[in-house]
Amino acid sequence: MRSVVTRVKSASVSIDGEVKGAIGQGFLVLLGVGPEDTEATADKLAEKICNVRVFSDEAGKMNLSLDQVQGDMLVISQFTLYADLKKRRPGFSHAAPPDQANRLYEYFMEQLREKGVKVEHGEFGADMQVASVNDGPVTLCFDTEAL
Repeated sequence: MRSVVTRVKSASVSIDGEVKGAIGQGFLVLLGVGPEDTEATADKLAEKICNVRVFSDEAGKMNLSLDQVQGDMLVISQFTLYADLKKRRPGFSHAAPPDQANRLYEYFMEQLREKGVKVEHGEFGADMQVASVNDGPVTLCFDTEAL
């Protein structure tokens, strides 16, 4: 799995002009699923993101995790994180098939909820408009192959 995680003051996702999910302080998570990914991969990524300490403490240092600031997550499916960029037009054959990707996307969000995180999301496979007010900005890339 690959994800781009941005610390935000707020974020939302809209489909056809209707807001489907919105959060205040927390993480905007763009999530890509690869063909080799499993529930164990999703577990590992959920654990890593929930525990990364990038929120400021009282001294202004990045020292607090999401739960310590009572933050939320907006999770957006993003198959383009597996794009093959060797040519001018990206190829997406390295992404997981839609059925597998959707199942693991839903599983990933359920793991976050089980950890006590309030999770908002878009709609798998939809054309979405994502808005965010980045905080910092602080943006991290996670790839479970490297964790």
